[in-house]
Amino acid sequence: MPWKEVKPMDEKVLFIADYLRGPGSFSQLCLCYGISRKTGYKWIERYQQDGTEGLAERSRRPHSVAAETPVAIRQAVLALRKQRDPPGPKKIQVLLAQRFAADLIPSKTTIYNILRRAGEVQPQRRSRRISAVPRLLKSAAVPNELWSADYKGQFKTRDGRWCYPLTVMDHASRYLLGCQGLVGTRFEDTRVVFERLFREYGLPERIRTDNGVPFASLGTGNLSRLSVWWIRLGILPERIAPGQPQQNGRHERMHRTLKRTLGIPPAANLRAQQVELDRFRHHYNDERPHEGLAQQPPATCYQPSPRRYPSQLQELEYPSYFDRSRVSRNGVTYWCGRDIYIGYLLAGEWVGIEAVGDGRWDVYFGPLRLGGLDEREAKGRQGNYLTLKV
Repeated sequence: MPWKEVKPMDEKVLFIADYLRGPGSFSQLCLCYGISRKTGYKWIERYQQDGTEGLAERSRRPHSVAAETPVAIRQAVLALRKQRDPPGPKKIQVLLAQRFAADLIPSKTTIYNILRRAGEVQPQRRSRRISAVPRLLKSAAVPNELWSADYKGQFKTRDGRWCYPLTVMDHASRYLLGCQGLVGTRFEDTRVVFERLFREYGLPERIRTDNGVPFASLGTGNLSRLSVWWIRLGILPERIAPGQPQQNGRHERMHRTLKRTLGIPPAANLRAQQVELDRFRHHYNDERPHEGLAQQPPATCYQPSPRRYPSQLQELEYPSYFDRSRVSRNGVTYWCGRDIYIGYLLAGEWVGIEAVGDGRWDVYFGPLRLGGLDEREAKGRQGNYLTLKV
């Protein structure tokens, strides 16, 4: 009988017949029938127990079925997923626990399967992990030790005007301090937002940003007008490495949630869009459970900083062993008969100069090192010009 014409039951009977016919290689016999040795032994065992009836196909249905998730629970899972900020299985499980008895709450896997069968989630391809960058930034364990700030990608409202959402978040508590739609990334508008946040929440120790406008520039120390103001307030600017957004991963993750929540199309105008941004900020801070906070919303973990916003900027202080020199309007400071170009952004500011070796000095603006000086490399006709080297 040709192989392709053999029915499943006939195939098993023929296999048993050849097995009982006499001595021979069992492995060769299984190979001839295109089955594994394990399957061959299984057929023989069934034949020995129940005869040819034991070779019939058996149901693969499980002997026992777990209790099916109640309809009310399944409906609640799908309803929670329909929110503007669709939560995942972990957050849905927490939200269900607020409404149903503990013995009715399904596992995260069951919740995922309910969503998958309803077409609410799509399996994602696993992406390769990005290797750790050599320059690691210090994290934060308590509120206001580190804030992060960024401009989310700009978009146009329906009246054709650009909206640039400026977002500011506390690193430790994930509390979204500000989410303001602006018409651009100008220093003046950005400072107004930060001044309001400083008055309301106090001053952080550090603020982490990327290297874009208005947070950084191509000038000395990559300082900008905004970061100079922060340093005058006693805040240390902290910038991620270029092209390394994972160094500000918590902020990027919040932006992904914001993008998904705002949806398309955008609001009619900037004022209406701000209403949507304010609504998102309230939901993110006060309602949305956060996995990194033991499924608590950020508002339960944040408290304002004890460092209050000053009514007047104080002059920067340097250690007693530093030399101090004021930068002129043209960005040059005159120190020990030498001209040193610092940069016009620091015009009118005091810099500190520290001796670090024989004829070598480091120049600081507050806690930020701007570069180094070497008296042996003096330039100019009288040798009175020093170049600041980063």
